[in-house]
Amino acid sequence: MNRLEGKVCVITGAGGGMGADAAELFSEEGAQVVVADVDLGAASTVADAVGGLAVQVNVAEESSVQAMYAAAKERFGGIDVLYNNAGISPADDDSILDTSLEAWERVQAVNTRGVYLCCKHGIPYLLERGGGSVINVASFVAIVGAATSQISYTASKGAVLSMSRELGVQFARQGVRVNALCPGPVETPLLLRIWSETPGAAERRLVHVPMGRMAKPREIVNAALFLASDESSYVNASTFLVDGGLTAAYVTPE
Repeated sequence: MNRLEGKVCVITGAGGGMGADAAELFSEEGAQVVVADVDLGAASTVADAVGGLAVQVNVAEESSVQAMYAAAKERFGGIDVLYNNAGISPADDDSILDTSLEAWERVQAVNTRGVYLCCKHGIPYLLERGGGSVINVASFVAIVGAATSQISYTASKGAVLSMSRELGVQFARQGVRVNALCPGPVETPLLLRIWSETPGAAERRLVHVPMGRMAKPREIVNAALFLASDESSYVNASTFLVDGGLTAAYVTPE
């Protein structure tokens, strides 16, 4: 307990899923949490439960991101952790042969531009505090390729990974650590629904995971907690994989 005592953490996409789970865990560990989401009602529900601040944000819009951080500072006096978790993976992001330009740009706006804006306007607040931690959610798909493509999502996560590496190097001597958190497949309602719609989809994918299962959401959030805390003080510009060994595998156990 109290691994984040005294820290102010801004979590985007925190109105549900792993973002909401992170808001709960970070709060339990002593953080003041800003629950930011495009859905203000969902953000408010989570914030009320954890004693945090709910903020409506569209991470693809610069003025909205700026207002989010201004609200965080006004309420809590500063910011120590940026957990850039917001992202989308729509059904019409498919093979490059089938994905429209509109679908491509919609995903890039949230997943790539959103992380860019959250870092651009959030890191100055960390510098004001003499340092802090930035956690950018990338994915194992930034490391490996898939025949079942989501081309814009994959490209966006590759961009997040490269961006995180560069920022981690740039700001290291100013006390700001930037890491890319790369989850493997996670047991979320959305992914379970998508896989259930196609017979054999889960089996086709899980055969590549040495552990033979998806991650539980809390297993990913626990990794984010480590990166947010001072326990990871020498972890910087890293590709922080939490993927059950998937990206290391060639032949998996029978």
